[in-house]
Amino acid sequence: MCYNHNMKEELAQVKHARSAKDYPDIDLEADEHVVLHFKRSRIGIIAIWTMVAFCVVVLSLSIILMSNNIKLDNTLLTINEASLDYLRIAIFALYAIIFAGGIIGQSIYNTNEMYITNRRAIQKSRTSLFANSTNIIELRRIEDVSFRQESLVDHIFQIGILRMSTVGDETTYTFKYLDTPHDEVKIISHLVYESKKHSKRNDDD
Repeated sequence: MCYNHNMKEELAQVKHARSAKDYPDIDLEADEHVVLHFKRSRIGIIAIWTMVAFCVVVLSLSIILMSNNIKLDNTLLTINEASLDYLRIAIFALYAIIFAGGIIGQSIYNTNEMYITNRRAIQKSRTSLFANSTNIIELRRIEDVSFRQESLVDHIFQIGILRMSTVGDETTYTFKYLDTPHDEVKIISHLVYESKKHSKRNDDD
């Protein structure tokens, strides 16, 4: 029995050391290790850059139409070389803003992550460059784990929302734009069950 207990402790230490190395941004407890790591679906990245491409096309078409409508020899509208230089700078700035928006959008999108350890659920959320938060939930407090698809787009692209409801305050934590999980929900539910069982055992002791 003592041998098995020592083996379990050594295995827990190995898992903890590996998780601490792979996920240095997470403050793990002594006997804690990461079991699952969720990131948002790549579909969102494709959507962001599709929107960037759309904006570039619209801007380019607008410039072409404006160029065709402007006649340099028109007596009512005279554009000199200096004005053209300013116009070129403005157009270049608009293109730069569009591409910068795509890069920022992708960075914000990728920053949203969720880690499921053997003891906690840790969610890192970011909605803008300056708005971010970290939610930490003890698994023993989770009452329900589910994955939902709420629109036709979700079904087409096989994405959805992971939901975890807590006991007591009835707070629901969500992680959006997640690829359809296969066994992950079952794994989380099992970890919740084990965490509650471990907590009950400690309370009884």
